[in-house]
Amino acid sequence: MAVLARRQRFPFSDLPDWFEDFPARFSMPGMADLHSMRIEEYTDGGRYVVRAELPGVEVQDLDVTVEDGILTIKAERTEREVDKHRSEIRYGSLTRALALPKSADESDVRAEYTDGMLTVSVGMGEERTEPRHIEIKRAE
Repeated sequence: MAVLARRQRFPFSDLPDWFEDFPARFSMPGMADLHSMRIEEYTDGGRYVVRAELPGVEVQDLDVTVEDGILTIKAERTEREVDKHRSEIRYGSLTRALALPKSADESDVRAEYTDGMLTVSVGMGEERTEPRHIEIKRAE
């Protein structure tokens, strides 16, 4: 009777794990780090609300603008001059731009910053549901 040797079907068993860990192998940001400014957005009491996690950022290093239906949040996190053993904190400029809902009132925007959390709220008007008729004139 012959003894059968057990073989793996896939000769490169570590290959799937290698691809899964690919960003970390080359010190590249993982998928979770693509948006370094994590946010949540929701509506509350007739207002569109965006909350952004910005720990370690000073209020004077924040800039919030609204233009042409886009809410833009900019922040600057300054690196401290200390001898580090390891650092996983991202320093430098952070920017996030979000499209506002169609009914957003760009003249009614409020922002507050508390304990590393920026909260921006935008008033919501009534969204137009009926199309507006545009008169077409014949060019002469």
